[in-house]
Amino acid sequence: MSTPFPQPSAETLQRRSRVALGKEPGDLLLNGGNVVNVFTERIGPANVLIADGWVVGVGPYDWEAKEVVPLSGHAILPGLIDAHMHLESTLLLPSELARLIVPHGTTTVIADPHEIANVKGAEGIELLMRLSEELPFDVFFTAPSCVPACEWESPGATLDAAAVEEVLKYPRCLGLAEMMNFPGVLGGDLEVMRKIAAAHIRGLPVDGHAPGLVGQDLVAYAAAGIRSDHECFGVEEVIAKADLGMLVQVREGSSARNLDTFLPLLAANRLGDWCLATDDIHVDDLMDRGHLDTLLRRVVAAGAPAPRAVRHASLVPARHYGLTDRGAVAPGYRADLVIVHDTESFEPHIVVKDGRIVARDGRFEGQTATPGVDFEKTVRLGAIDEAAFELHLHRDDCPVIGLRPDNIVTRLETRTVRRDAATGRWLFDPEREVALAACIERHHATGRVGVGLVSGFGFRRPGALGSSVAHDAHNLVVAGTDAGNMLACARALEDSGGGLVVVADGAVVAMLPLQVAGLISSLDYRTVRRELDQVTEAARSLGCQVPAPFGTLSFLCLSVIPELRITDRGLFDVLKQQIIES
Repeated sequence: MSTPFPQPSAETLQRRSRVALGKEPGDLLLNGGNVVNVFTERIGPANVLIADGWVVGVGPYDWEAKEVVPLSGHAILPGLIDAHMHLESTLLLPSELARLIVPHGTTTVIADPHEIANVKGAEGIELLMRLSEELPFDVFFTAPSCVPACEWESPGATLDAAAVEEVLKYPRCLGLAEMMNFPGVLGGDLEVMRKIAAAHIRGLPVDGHAPGLVGQDLVAYAAAGIRSDHECFGVEEVIAKADLGMLVQVREGSSARNLDTFLPLLAANRLGDWCLATDDIHVDDLMDRGHLDTLLRRVVAAGAPAPRAVRHASLVPARHYGLTDRGAVAPGYRADLVIVHDTESFEPHIVVKDGRIVARDGRFEGQTATPGVDFEKTVRLGAIDEAAFELHLHRDDCPVIGLRPDNIVTRLETRTVRRDAATGRWLFDPEREVALAACIERHHATGRVGVGLVSGFGFRRPGALGSSVAHDAHNLVVAGTDAGNMLACARALEDSGGGLVVVADGAVVAMLPLQVAGLISSLDYRTVRRELDQVTEAARSLGCQVPAPFGTLSFLCLSVIPELRITDRGLFDVLKQQIIES
């Protein structure tokens, strides 16, 4: 695979050699540190010399440079790489995300623009690429493989095999993103196979997304050349995937947190090649918990040797995605470096990107600029009224989407609910822990609304939560106690152009507007965090006690994750691949 960056000229290489030999000074010298060697998994004292944004020397030599930084034994790591992230899920523009995560040592992100592609297609991908240019961290992309995720969803755009093939040609596109349609892979769907083949033809990796898949089905899935998976939630499953040579991308996001489950396996070196990923993580978690630096600390505290942990957060994902220019502190590698106080806390002291210091002791010192953004309205509802949210039932025992803590997998539960004796209409009863869930088509103003029931939100008083972030088609998703509050959520989201909203007694009590495709805020990360706290607190006031209520809400529509979901066409049984009657 060709590198997405220009290659150095002969004259540039000549200068690097002269600097390494001490015949002329370098640009930056990190003096007196301890280098974490990700090749031999050892740590040892060495100076690091940088010229033209690249590491040109590592060793005990007395080099000279225009700028010298004494380190007094601090550890020098390669820049950290998030192997799978949805930028949109942070709710931030890439420039604001850089300000937030670069001080934590993240210098490269592999982004799947699946979310904005479901709203605006290739145009949305190109917008994110433009917004992520010339920042003090590198954002690469993978081509969304499932827009829509399955035939039962109604996105704003569709990427067929021909469109995916074009996206794979984009300069910063490194592979095919999570192949969620594993039933299509197992069934030999020709359109699915054409997308996979397009990546193989270009020598690009294909990432997986097959929760719970084991046995012969997993073998068949891997046989299609799928080489990674972040959607792993069981020990037996993750070992089976590792044994087949799949790169396990250990995920720790906001709504799905799998690291604790797999820590014993990482400490025992049982998974072969693995890496870290945040997948869907929100701005508040990034501010409170940090980024990959925090995950490294947890991996090492569980018993994994520090050099090995660092290798799997840098060199391993770099090699998986063909980024041969980064992932190590070594001559001939890009000078993306993190200097930490020690390899137990992994607290960043200095972050270097392309040979320039961009963060120091938690303070961002890089340069960012945000190009102009088109705030085109993307929430278009048809003619809907309260009747669209009324659920008429034929029996007292009904199928219900059962939430699971810290997991985006749901259960298909059967619950006894309260109904109107005359009409069979569902009625809210806080003692039964069941609420209404609705998915409203928002791209083409069809007026189509799917309604079902969900347990686990914990509503105690009349109200509703609404969001235009609704994986994966990103229609509107609303959960609440009654039709009036549900409709008020939908109308507020239409008026604002999208966002997160809480309604109580028919009135909006808190809102976080998301002006870019109904997915991303145009504001700075501190303001976005404050508004996210406000809507979360408003949700708590209704009784919702799930850790990330809007993150949990956003996954109710994800029709490729077992077991039961809500789409704009109704309740969807993922395992049976069919709409079911409430």
